[in-house]
Amino acid sequence: MNDYSDPYELRVGVPAVEVFRRLRTDAGLSDKAPEAVELALPNSWYGVVLHHDGEPIGMGRIIGDGGTAFQIVDVCVHPTHQGRGLGRRIMAALSEELERRAPATAYVSLIADGPARFLYEKFGFANTATHDSIGMYRLMEGS
Repeated sequence: MNDYSDPYELRVGVPAVEVFRRLRTDAGLSDKAPEAVELALPNSWYGVVLHHDGEPIGMGRIIGDGGTAFQIVDVCVHPTHQGRGLGRRIMAALSEELERRAPATAYVSLIADGPARFLYEKFGFANTATHDSIGMYRLMEGS
């Protein structure tokens, strides 16, 4: 009999504001203003938080209108836990929820930073620049 216990647990939901900010900055993502995070988190369509021995060490969210457009955001894992397939676990949970609840004609997008594109490609995401569309973004002043 195997006594191995997985120290990682994926829980449905979104983290508290300060945990969200810490997870982003620990993983090298930009910080967000607390007021903005307070507005954003309750509007998540779906989210997961990855815990290691009870401590939040990763997360991912889906935002969108619930029907035609969705975006995967805030996928991150603390650097000391990277390289263990945990980003893949987060993406698998988000993808499974999209498969379960999103309409078949929905458009799902994300922004791939650096080598994260290789993870996202495993979940069927493709570079938009190879088609007639390109990904674009605008940062609000002060971002």
